[in-house]
Amino acid sequence: MMTLYDCATAPSPRRARIFLAEKGIAHHTVQIDLRNAEQMSSAFRAINPQCTVPALQTDEGTVLTDNAAIAAYLEAHTPNPPLLGVSALDKAEIASWNWRVEFEGLMAIAEALRNSAPAMLNRALPGPVDYAQIPALAQRGLARIQQFMNMLETRLEGRDFIAANQFSVADITAVVAVDFARVVRVKPGDAHVNLRRWREGMGLRGSVGA
Repeated sequence: MMTLYDCATAPSPRRARIFLAEKGIAHHTVQIDLRNAEQMSSAFRAINPQCTVPALQTDEGTVLTDNAAIAAYLEAHTPNPPLLGVSALDKAEIASWNWRVEFEGLMAIAEALRNSAPAMLNRALPGPVDYAQIPALAQRGLARIQQFMNMLETRLEGRDFIAANQFSVADITAVVAVDFARVVRVKPGDAHVNLRRWREGMGLRGSVGA
């Protein structure tokens, strides 16, 4: 059985949890305590030298250490329901929007948080190497998050899903990003009618609470 190395409070492993739940794939879970830097321990480094979660140990014993690899593996392992698209154009559209949401949303939020939170002093980037905070990047991140929310608001006009008229990995990444933005005190506002409607719809899916 697969094993997911997880942290219940972190956004990145939540993406993997939702993906696994949508696929209905049984797996073991091992919690990694990021607050107490368990990801930096020698025991976890032996599993994932990148010192990040999620990490998924596959049925074959290989450990996948990023969401892109995990999604690709799980889609091939359990094709239904398809979360990366079916037709060539749908696959392209979903991949494009998933990348945009990750880059314009999740990375912007991480930029704002990791460059400002006292608990992340010298931990401005995840992984085994320490990097100093740059306060100006935190301010830029906050500006980028506002643009991200506005972009989703426009995209979701007349749509129930981010891409290809289906629930997909793009929706998974987006719902995690929108929820994660609360850590820097940003959330959809009164002007984000479409975004709030979409988020309410996402909340009806059991996987989103995973």
